[in-house]
Amino acid sequence: MTALGPLMVDVAGLALTEGERSRLRHPSVGGVILFARNYESPEQLAALTAEIRALRHPHLLIAVDQEGGRVQRFRDQGFIHLPPMGRLGEVFAKDRQAGLEAARSLGWLMAVQLRQVGVDLSFAPVLDLNRGVSGVIGDRAFAREPAAVAALAIAWIGGMKDAGMAAVGKHFPGHGSIAEDSHIAHPVDRRTLETIEREDLRPFLALIERYVPALMAAHVIYPAVDSLPAGFSSVWISRMLREQWRYQGAVFTDDLTMAAAEAGGEIEDRVDAALAAGCDMALICNHPDWVDRVLACREYPADPVREARLAHLLAHGHAHPPTVEQLEKDPRFAEARTWVERLYDANTETGWFLNEE
Repeated sequence: MTALGPLMVDVAGLALTEGERSRLRHPSVGGVILFARNYESPEQLAALTAEIRALRHPHLLIAVDQEGGRVQRFRDQGFIHLPPMGRLGEVFAKDRQAGLEAARSLGWLMAVQLRQVGVDLSFAPVLDLNRGVSGVIGDRAFAREPAAVAALAIAWIGGMKDAGMAAVGKHFPGHGSIAEDSHIAHPVDRRTLETIEREDLRPFLALIERYVPALMAAHVIYPAVDSLPAGFSSVWISRMLREQWRYQGAVFTDDLTMAAAEAGGEIEDRVDAALAAGCDMALICNHPDWVDRVLACREYPADPVREARLAHLLAHGHAHPPTVEQLEKDPRFAEARTWVERLYDANTETGWFLNEE
């Protein structure tokens, strides 16, 4: 087996079941997304990722949402709890250089700790704007202003690159200017394309110019552009992102089991729509029965371009991530821990975590 399929799926617990091994060997599967339920300790997690890697060659992409703040699946027992990205924006507003240094340092820390346990990708950074209207985004975003978000994201991604991890910017073309949460509702952003380009798209375009390796599309409808959510829209993905802006990186869907993805129909149709729109990998989370339905009734033809984009995400990793002992001696580790301590705010700890299953 030489290629990664277009589906990213999840697993139930701390180790693989025989049924999961069979599912992950299916040629239509190309990745695994992990959740808090898959983590007990760094040692256990490293054993789980090693088991996943051993199933295929090239190995399946292993990903997680590890932004920091309320969206950090692995924490404690060795993982440092990172502050929300919005805290970096607060530093940046007072001292631009300090904000950039903190962003690069924490991007590196997030990535290096994940790479130590065999995780290839974190779906980060968030490139949305914090306009004060979206509870699901909020302080997951670096800042309100596009220029600040772009600058901090570039620094964060630089830290990830230093650690040998590809970045995945999200949620294209911007989820921060609407109140509805796409996990449980059907968000519609009724602004003009001119307004979206002037505001929410600016961080994405800045990162596209510098080649961010991957993007994740939003389950948001922008009627001024298309009647379909961005992740199902060939206008957004193929015509604008690929053709107009010449983006060559990988494009992930957000979780296709979210409420906002219902616009795509049944799960099989959602995957079809996302891939037809130009996405490279479709996420199906927390519904293994839905995954099995797709695997039973769909066969995805080889796509060398898509496969190359996904394989490129594996190429960022250094051959040997540092050991725990090596990391503790690295001055960058001490610097990052200092930033974590400086940015910690006990008054905002409660409720940091989101969608932890």
